[in-house]
Amino acid sequence: MFPDRTDGHNEMQDNKIQEIARTPEAVSELTTKETRELLDRAEKTLNKEPKLLEIPAKGQTVFVGDTHGDFDATQTIVKRYLSSDKKIVFLGDYVDRGEDSRANINYLLCLKLAYPANLFLLQGNHEGYGVFRFYPADFWEAADQELRQSYERVLLKLPLAVSTGNIIALHGALPDIGTLGDIAKVQPGDKAWQQAVWGDWQETAGDYLGIDAYTGRPQFGREYFDRVMKRFNKSILVRSHQPGSPRLMYTNRCLTIFTSHAYMPLRTIAIANWEAEINTANDLLIESI
Repeated sequence: MFPDRTDGHNEMQDNKIQEIARTPEAVSELTTKETRELLDRAEKTLNKEPKLLEIPAKGQTVFVGDTHGDFDATQTIVKRYLSSDKKIVFLGDYVDRGEDSRANINYLLCLKLAYPANLFLLQGNHEGYGVFRFYPADFWEAADQELRQSYERVLLKLPLAVSTGNIIALHGALPDIGTLGDIAKVQPGDKAWQQAVWGDWQETAGDYLGIDAYTGRPQFGREYFDRVMKRFNKSILVRSHQPGSPRLMYTNRCLTIFTSHAYMPLRTIAIANWEAEINTANDLLIESI
């Protein structure tokens, strides 16, 4: 059963948001004016969310990897998992690489407005175009300047991490900050932000391993992982971002998932069932969609 939708102040836009929530294909009918209204309302909603989302460890939490313009993947996830007893956490990278980036991000923003307590959107590196240019960036490059600037502003408001039970979830690597609560102090473009949305893990000994010469991404090893996870008092990291990564690393405590055909033939999600004991990522249910 779907959770109750929230009521808004703009009747026309509420009706459109609810229509899109019921019929995802309707998102392609959004006019430029309606898209600007959607972005304005999404910004107001996201301004109320902290950079670290704390979600109670009850029911089920569904973690979704990069969708990268794979609108079909997002629709499948919502149809299959969105309900009153589940929380869905998208781990970032909603645009670029796939064919339906605009539909994908607009649909997700509509869903965020319709179900703010059940669906959460984290920031990935492809949402950070406003502070750090990258390639490929087909979604960003195709947008006209005014609309692109609106997307840049809104998507940089997305939270950076989720804390639920003994799990921390984010897009890339762990930020080297004093406490988990210090995520609130992370600013777009700073060192901790780059670690959180651009960072890669390597299944090797070592702490900070330097910048990869090919990708330009910061690289981190097992000692770094152990050190920061202990500091945060967490057992499991769930993340996406790095298609070449093993699914499980660091004695099954680091899980990498992808939910887009842009990278993998199989699209996977991870589910934490809080009625069961969860000690490592092996205790999460991995499903293909």
